Amino acid sequence: MTGIATHPTIFVSLASYLDPMLFFTLNDALAKAVRPDLLSFGVVDQHLHDQRAAIAALPFAQRVRYLHVHPEDTLGVSWARSAAFSLYDGEAFLLQVDSHTLFEHGWDEQLRALHGRLLARSAKPIVSTYPYRFDMVDGVPVYTPGDGRTALVLRPHPQARLTPDDAVLRFAARHLFTSEPVMGCHVSAGFLFARGSFVEEVPYDPYLYFHGEEQSLAVRAFTRGWDIFHPLTTPVYHLYKTEGTPYATHHWHGAADERRAFRASYLTDRARLRLNRLLMGDGLPGAYGLGQARTMAQYRELSGIDYAAQTIADPFGGQLC
Repeated sequence: MTGIATHPTIFVSLASYLDPMLFFTLNDALAKAVRPDLLSFGVVDQHLHDQRAAIAALPFAQRVRYLHVHPEDTLGVSWARSAAFSLYDGEAFLLQVDSHTLFEHGWDEQLRALHGRLLARSAKPIVSTYPYRFDMVDGVPVYTPGDGRTALVLRPHPQARLTPDDAVLRFAARHLFTSEPVMGCHVSAGFLFARGSFVEEVPYDPYLYFHGEEQSLAVRAFTRGWDIFHPLTTPVYHLYKTEGTPYATHHWHGAADERRAFRASYLTDRARLRLNRLLMGDGLPGAYGLGQARTMAQYRELSGIDYAAQTIADPFGGQLC
């Protein structure tokens, strides 16, 4: 495998579903990297039309590993991200983002440097949080960066509740005033940076659908010895959808769902049962189950989330705002 010190290559995982921002994201990542020559992209393009020719026309086409899947043949975001992971080829680092992402200049050096500093605190650090938003105004991306005085800590939403038959939790980002990255218990699937070996050690569960995706990834990573850190600043920004509004770019929306092998309602129920088994059952033995390096009791101590007892406590002592 490529050595981090000598060849700090980055594999950028992108799962796109009918996303008009895919090419914006690809071009922005390359244009704003200090070392674009060290980037590779794994793109799973769930689109009505094969866009291979448009990919081939890009000046950096040789850096893009492209897989086209018709929207009627896809099984959701976790399935697509699993396919994107299969395009990994031994790069030193992994960056997983959504296909509607804006980058700051020098984002690649920022993330490599932060990872290097975190190695003093953990052998397997993960940098992850919900990125700040950007918006397109008259075709121009507009964003406001964080001020670097707080970390966005991912915690269960105040209204989130666990029940014996449903382990799915909604998470939200809350500010914590701090001068250094904060160890956390949850990841953002839309911004995750780690050693490339994460792809092999914590493979994406293709049998999940949407809800519970990040919970599974976070707990499985933790029990395999990885540590999650929420940074003070993020060099990427996310184009968020309006909550409660139906979009054609939602996998479960539209006529395509009726023609799939598995409907969204079935995939949602299957994922819920699978997450229940992982977090409140037998741990889902196998590649997509809990690791052996740490226990769920240790996760409870870190997170305050007790899946067995269906309780949620605040390990930050009311410091979050």
